[in-house]
Amino acid sequence: MRLVDAGKALADPIFQRRYRAEAPDFPIHVLAFYRSPKGDEIPVCYIHFTEQGDLLLGGGACVDDRVLRRMPLEARDAIRSAGGLYQHALGWSVRNLGARTKAIFGFCGDALAERADLAVGFQRTGHDKLLVYFTKDLEQAERDRLVAEAHAVGPF
Repeated sequence: MRLVDAGKALADPIFQRRYRAEAPDFPIHVLAFYRSPKGDEIPVCYIHFTEQGDLLLGGGACVDDRVLRRMPLEARDAIRSAGGLYQHALGWSVRNLGARTKAIFGFCGDALAERADLAVGFQRTGHDKLLVYFTKDLEQAERDRLVAEAHAVGPF
């Protein structure tokens, strides 16, 4: 799991398969890799974050199920028991990107992804599909301001 500066090239195959669009060509790219028995690193999970003032907008998450199917059964079982690749990648992202921002937002229309988001510590905001993870202890007025700012962006 790591931040990748030139993440678009590595994420494009996974992203295009999931969204039928090109991956974003601007930071922040988080990628999880599978190390094959030959030692190759194969991208298997991707999340994109956009910096916007005091917050990060997370979206474009996808997992390459073709790579998962090539993994040994023991590896797949371990991933599943840990909550899945997306949940692991999102938790890593919160821990490693949280210091940059007051809040990380997700716009989530997928029930399985929402379950992973909530397991990591995201909260519902009261706006349809908009979730938040506050990285700092903030007054309610500041929390409300950040939620309003993220909501104003629309789907991301």
